[in-house]
Amino acid sequence: MGMKILVLGIGNTLLADEGVGIVAMNELATRFGAREDMEFLDGGTLSFTLAVPISECTALLVIDAAELGATPGTVRSFEGEEMDCFLGANRKSSVHEVGLLDLRSISLLTGHWPVHRALIGIQPAFTGWGEALTPAVAAALPEVYDTAAEIIGRIASHASAPQNRLTRAN
Repeated sequence: MGMKILVLGIGNTLLADEGVGIVAMNELATRFGAREDMEFLDGGTLSFTLAVPISECTALLVIDAAELGATPGTVRSFEGEEMDCFLGANRKSSVHEVGLLDLRSISLLTGHWPVHRALIGIQPAFTGWGEALTPAVAAALPEVYDTAAEIIGRIASHASAPQNRLTRAN
């Protein structure tokens, strides 16, 4: 099986900044175009059905609004085990019915949590009703795109090296 990077945008575009993951994923899909080694997926507000595409990818990049305890529009990335730690420490920050931590647990149980994984979190300013991003979050999008491109480049170079595709629960 060749390398496959899943770029997963998460959020609800009807809740202002909560939709930033979807907005960013759509723009990245346009920028990267149709590539056999990449899949772009609107993960909505998450569900257990996302365990299937996660199990089929070599590498995972998640983009989502996240409670970072920072000023609105702050962008932070978490890679590998750092992502896992962030998910575990922030289990209450998700407004989604199923959290990324739940999907990680399912993936580990089935042996399909990608070794190469990253989360780009953007601190929201407002997550109430609204179809547009707030100015602070919209202004952060170029940084999100640059960070995503850097991570995808790193994942592609690491994932092409021979090694195990999956991580297993200890």
